[in-house]
Amino acid sequence: MITAGDFRNGRTIQYDGAVYKILEFQHVKPGKGAAFVRTKMKDIINGGVIETSFRPTEKFDEATIDRTDMTYLYKDGDLFNFMDSETYEQITIPEEDVGDAMKFVKEDMVVKVLSFNGKIFSVEPPLFVELEITDTEPGFKGNTTTGATKPAIVETGAQIAVPLFIDKGDKIQIDTRTGEYLKRV
Repeated sequence: MITAGDFRNGRTIQYDGAVYKILEFQHVKPGKGAAFVRTKMKDIINGGVIETSFRPTEKFDEATIDRTDMTYLYKDGDLFNFMDSETYEQITIPEEDVGDAMKFVKEDMVVKVLSFNGKIFSVEPPLFVELEITDTEPGFKGNTTTGATKPAIVETGAQIAVPLFIDKGDKIQIDTRTGEYLKRV
């Protein structure tokens, strides 16, 4: 059990029958009246964000999120297939549970599968991935000072903005949290 006074960013709690991740919190001590904790929380199952206030002494059950390393095998229709690297157990996760997380993940990459009480609710891709450009307009050498970008398609089928000097066949590094080009590899 934790109290609202123990809140920290990233902590997960059970509240109103759902599991929430604390995005922001603020301890407020007004001139008159009792202190309170203002929080902004995200429901980790459905993605909804709520803002609410608690008394610092209110107690909550801490939610333990299991993160399991699994290898992405292949996509079959709207199902993604994964294998546990230790037990070799295979699981399938529907596309609606995965969302955009698999946009930059190719076969044989290791991802973290997130679950709460045995129910899988999300997939975390690696923070940075190296992918090959499969389609883009021809590059222009020397045009790097303007910061101009052009659209490019990577080998997973996702579209990102890359600098003008990037050509088809180049390997690039991408930040999967923002979907931004980082560097040529």
